[in-house]
Order: sequence, then C-alpha cells, then structure tokens
Amino acid sequence: MQYLVDSTVKTGIEATTVDVVLDDTHHDNDHSHDSHDHTHSHDDEDHPNHSHDHTHTHAEGHGPHRSYREVVDIVESMALSDAVTSTAIGAFRLLGEAEASVHGESLDTIHFHEVGADDAIADIVGAALLVEDLAVDRIVTTPLSVGGGRREMSHGSYPIPGPAVLEIAERADWSIQGGPLDMELLTPTGAAIMSQLAAGVDYLPALSVDKTGYGAGDATFERNPNVLRATLGDSSGRLTKGSITVLETNLDDASPELLGGLQETLSAVGALDVSILPVTMKKSRPGNLVKVVCKPEDAERVAHRLALETGTLGVREHHVSHRWSADRRFESVELTIDGKLYTVDVKIASTADGDSYDISAEYDDAAAVARETGHPIAEIIRRAECAVSEGDT
Repeated sequence: MQYLVDSTVKTGIEATTVDVVLDDTHHDNDHSHDSHDHTHSHDDEDHPNHSHDHTHTHAEGHGPHRSYREVVDIVESMALSDAVTSTAIGAFRLLGEAEASVHGESLDTIHFHEVGADDAIADIVGAALLVEDLAVDRIVTTPLSVGGGRREMSHGSYPIPGPAVLEIAERADWSIQGGPLDMELLTPTGAAIMSQLAAGVDYLPALSVDKTGYGAGDATFERNPNVLRATLGDSSGRLTKGSITVLETNLDDASPELLGGLQETLSAVGALDVSILPVTMKKSRPGNLVKVVCKPEDAERVAHRLALETGTLGVREHHVSHRWSADRRFESVELTIDGKLYTVDVKIASTADGDSYDISAEYDDAAAVARETGHPIAEIIRRAECAVSEGDT
C-alpha cells in the first residue's frame, strides 16, 4: 500500500489531495488494482445495480464484504498507537451501529460494504493518524453541510442526507444543515470521522490562527470550492459551550418542604440547575417560579418529573439556547486536625484548556469535619482549598 500526496486547484483554492494506492494482494473478492481518494463517496448509490448473493443485510457502500469484527482485526494488526487505534475503532463502531440500525440488524450480524471497503479504512485510519500528528487539544466544527436533493441507492431513491448520516448525526455533538448544492456532501464515513473527533459550535471560536490548510475532494463545482478547510490555532482561556433547554412552571400551593426537595429529585433525572423564585400570581397571590436548566435530550424526562413532584398543570419549555460553562472536577484532600485525618472534597473549575480559576471546598464535607473537631467551618474550608491550590493533596 502506498499513498500519494499532491495538490490541485478547486474553484481558485489550492488544496492537497491524498490517494491511497492498493495492490491486488490487499483486495478481497478479486478487486483489481485501484486508487481511492480520501473524499470519495462510499455509498451504494454509485452502484444501483449491485447485487447481493448472500443472506446478510448489507449497508451502503462497495468493496469487500467484511464484518465489523474483521475490520477491527485489520486495524489492530496495523501496529498503530493506542490513541489512533481507539479513535479508528470508535469511528468504525459508530458507522457500523448506524448502518445496522438502518437495516434492522445488529453490529454482530450485519456485513458491511461501507465499513469493509479499503478506502473507508484508509479514510478513517488516515484521519486518526493526522489528528495524532497535529497533537491538538480539541477539535470543533461549525454545522456540517449535507447537500440536498435525492440519490438513487441499491434499496431505492432516498432524500439527502441518507439514513446512515442521520443516524450518526443524531448521536453527534455537532449539527447539520442543508445545501448549498443538490447532491450528497456528507457521506456516512465522513460523518463517523467527524462524530468521533469533533464537537459542534455555531461559529468559529475566538482563535489566534497558526496555520490553515485545505483538502480537495474529487468533484469540481462551478461556484463552490470542493475543499475541506482546517484551521489550527490557540483558543486559550475559553469555557465550554453546550446546548441547554430551560423549563419553567408557576406554583401557588407548593409547600416549602416540596420546593426544598426539587433540587435533588430533578437532578436525579438530568437537571443541571434548579432555581426557585418568589413571584406574585393571579389575584395578587404569592407563589413561586421554578426554573430548570437541562440538556435538550433530557427535557421531556425532567418536565415529567417536575409535573409529578409538584402537581403543576403545565411546564413551559424555552427554545434551545447555549451556556458557557467551566469544566469541573473534584479532588479529595486529607486534613490532619488534632492528630486525626479528615477528608474534604474540593471542586475545581477550569477552562477547556485545563487552566483552573476557582477552587471551592464542599460545604457539607467541611461542616461535618467542623462538627467533629469543634473548629469553625470557615477554617476547614480555607485549609482544604489551600491544600489543593498548593498541590498538597
């Protein structure tokens, strides 16, 4: 196997091309010598008359009829680093699970054209190797353009994006958007690679740009450069952006005990934050506004629990928005007081780059130590936080 690196010009943009060349000994099913560009489409839409002469359901694509387990064996035999192997197998598993779900099969029983194709293996392993070589801390992507229109596949005519792409997008952190052309722009293999590597953002984050590169696809469009652009840079000091939904309801007859327990009961089903505010309701009656922050995928479950716990007749959901939040981790510190050891958990808030900016001892832990030792709570908190900040854990 060889790879050939060259350059081309796509609608005025100079971009890199990579061809992976396989000799006959690397192909199954008597495939002839061929070369595969890293941006080729791998779907059966290119081969609508391709026939299947065995009993397994087949996913879209062409190439050797390998199972997921066979592909894993091939990757594990390549003597790659642990990180590259993990990334590649993760992408293959995601792609395989999506294709199996579309066809009503399991990962163990389905045989794949897409997963088994030599060019798909080259694409996924090559992407994992490139990312390791870049040694980046984080990869983000703006919404991915999937194209539009319809494609003829072996199972019929399907709208774009195809079923497997939608399955992968459902599990991914990033979002998709239609256009700008009426053709397939995001293949299942590309979606699996991006899902394994990248987190979604709405806009390019604040970045000190170091380098920018372009990779070319096969097709040439009249007004749209068929290139993938990658920008490398530093985005120090940023927080992590995540999608959230805000649920709220008004209560005019809730007891203090019930309200006091909502933080625990709603957190158990996915609430990220619970706030209770005093409000004036109809006929000037005092009441409470309960606001709950949760992930969009947890909204229905949290709303159901909120209704059960409070008896409210309705829960409002605000449109999905975002929040910037710190990465959080906990460290347990041991304090020696009067010859005895006590443990206090300390929460550390940091940016996505790992720079800590806030250290807070857990109040309940500090209060328990204070009760047992007779020392003030403030002193226990100070000592625990100092132990973390000074690295004395």
